[in-house]
Amino acid sequence: MIRLIAAVFSVVLFAHCCTASATGTNNTNPLSTTAEKSGFQTTGRYDEVIRLCAAYQKAYPQVVRCIRFGLTPEGRPMMALIATRTGAFTAIKARQLNIPVLLVQGGIHAGEIDGKDAGFKALHEVLNNRAAKGALDKQVLIFVPVFNIDGHERFGKWNRPNQRGPEEMGWRTTAQNFNLNRDYAKADTPEMQAMLRLINDWDPLAYIDLHVTDGAKFEHDIAVMVEPIYADGIALRGLRNAGLTFRDAVIGDLTLQGSLPLPFYPSFVVDDDPASGFIGSVSPPRFSTGYFFTRNRFGMLVETHSWKDYATRVRITRNTVISVLSQMAAHGTEWLATAREADARAARIAGASVALSYKATDKARTIDFRGYEYTRTMSEVSGAVMTRYDDTKPQIWKLSVRDDVQPDITVVAPRGGYIVPAAHAVWVAEKLALHGIIFRKLTQPMLTTALETFRADKVTLALKSNEGHQTLALQGNWKAESRDVNIGSLFIPIAQPKSMLVMSLLEPMAPDSFVAWGKFNNAFERKEYMEAYVAEEVAREQLAGDFALAAAFKHKLATDPAFANSSAARLDFFAQRHASWDERLNLYPVMRIGVVPE
Repeated sequence: MIRLIAAVFSVVLFAHCCTASATGTNNTNPLSTTAEKSGFQTTGRYDEVIRLCAAYQKAYPQVVRCIRFGLTPEGRPMMALIATRTGAFTAIKARQLNIPVLLVQGGIHAGEIDGKDAGFKALHEVLNNRAAKGALDKQVLIFVPVFNIDGHERFGKWNRPNQRGPEEMGWRTTAQNFNLNRDYAKADTPEMQAMLRLINDWDPLAYIDLHVTDGAKFEHDIAVMVEPIYADGIALRGLRNAGLTFRDAVIGDLTLQGSLPLPFYPSFVVDDDPASGFIGSVSPPRFSTGYFFTRNRFGMLVETHSWKDYATRVRITRNTVISVLSQMAAHGTEWLATAREADARAARIAGASVALSYKATDKARTIDFRGYEYTRTMSEVSGAVMTRYDDTKPQIWKLSVRDDVQPDITVVAPRGGYIVPAAHAVWVAEKLALHGIIFRKLTQPMLTTALETFRADKVTLALKSNEGHQTLALQGNWKAESRDVNIGSLFIPIAQPKSMLVMSLLEPMAPDSFVAWGKFNNAFERKEYMEAYVAEEVAREQLAGDFALAAAFKHKLATDPAFANSSAARLDFFAQRHASWDERLNLYPVMRIGVVPE
């Protein structure tokens, strides 16, 4: 009953404000949005963001600053609003005053544009003390209304066919067809590079990424996911408890306002089959929630449900932003201290076991999930079993959730750090700088026995492109080896606050490492060959001069039919044992070092 009353009150209140906006009361208000004026049937174009950014600064000159932090590939300015009553309008001032910074970002997928209109609505109410009273006295809010701006301007009615409103919206990807929520680690795009510079400057304690789901039809209207909660490690112990408090408080606030929030992403284990249930995970750092915990900060993913109408979704997103602001006002100073303790622990991670990826175990629990009646029948159109929902008939589904998430790939951190050879130093340095990672260039050569190298035992190239890259998966191990290190090579110390991010980018088996995204593919391509007739002569010389080798060859012929039936494999058997063989083939160029170079 309490939830029902709260829901009715919330809807009536929001409907009142929408009606007022649509009647003309706010038609001349320089701070009103197209969404408000239309009763949340439409959303504005990007020129409205530029106009509102300036208008808010003009209306609240002591509290709001409008800044441009980047330029898109199509030449559009990337705008952000900074709002605070602390006087900390620069990152330096915020650090000096120990003020927590909150970054709220909308429109990374520009068809999912709830965050833009909800963010402006929440900001207006907070500035007028109609919501989250006093919240801006205790924090700096950075609001980026639209991250994927060029995609936002690719406007159309059917850009999100499984989403109810607004009438027109932007496109999922950028003008260069990049998905920005796959780009945090690799940082290919000008948009992400600008965002990372903003993040490095302000170091937000929490990054709130506002989305709309794809997928099935059900009653739940929002999902709120935070990391670190499942992510673990020496640096994250204190932050995990705070992350759980943060998430549960926001979910509690939303519940009191009549929502049906979820703490996990409602995507079925088997696509289009509700009976398959749900599975928990920790996103890799290509995603916002997987990226920020590697910096010892909170990442929150907010997903409203695409089958709710636009006014409902904006209202719920607005409620989420208000809740986040309130939680940061209440706990931000305490959580900031916890984050800085995590920074200190991360700088002492050398020699510790570090998780590079996570996976849910088979352990499951059953939940009551509020769905609708549905049938699964063979379709004469697709020829497959398809789900059909009747959203006039609510139904409780008994579904399994596998949310016992544990480390999957783990690696022991190096004692000293990583060495990037001079041949790759320029582009790697640019990437590291974008992430705010500490490194230095070596000014003298060295030959050291404290190195480890990684030679792949198995190399698997993806069969198709992903985000413009041919991705690569490696299997192998680090082994001690002496090698030359040239002048101009980079040393990246493990003793730094972003040590987990360093490992995520440089460990070859990490899911979003530079090598996983294909940046070192040349190292795993064979470039030099013997002509077959030369290889034949080499093979005969080796067989005649090495009885052990001859015995090994004979044994392989007898036990490995694929080898025996491949002339190329048989000749390679000898070529790999010849002095002409490329000893760098399948050798990952980046090395680990057990000491800090002088």
